[in-house]
Amino acid sequence: MGEPSSEGLRDERLTFGEITIVVRVSAEDSAGAMTVIEEIEPISDTPLHVHGREHELFYIVEGEHIITLGEQEHRLGPGDAIFAPRGVPHAQRRVEPGVGREMVAFIPGGFEQFFRDLAEAHSQGTLGPAAYAKASTRAGLTWL
Repeated sequence: MGEPSSEGLRDERLTFGEITIVVRVSAEDSAGAMTVIEEIEPISDTPLHVHGREHELFYIVEGEHIITLGEQEHRLGPGDAIFAPRGVPHAQRRVEPGVGREMVAFIPGGFEQFFRDLAEAHSQGTLGPAAYAKASTRAGLTWL
């Protein structure tokens, strides 16, 4: 890990399919310590999956969300947060489909590359199951 960026944080907007996320803190910004993204409405729900490398922290900005963590469901609203340790299956959905925003921190950093890979596939017209599979493998992400 190097030194954190001294230039200040810069937002990186990534779109793939109908999804747009903003990278608020990248691994480059934080000397590899973390990645923070914001999901922008509307966004689809995230099916059950496991991270092999990162812990994940969800912070709800707007709307009501259901976070499944292991065997338990947690209903969260604005200002609520929940921690998902690496290796624990988790998923998220919005109570009102497509409505709500959340910030998600990945620790350590680097998971933004998953979103960059999908945005690149989108821009090249190759976004689909193969692109998701390739990006997931590269990111150490397993869909259940």
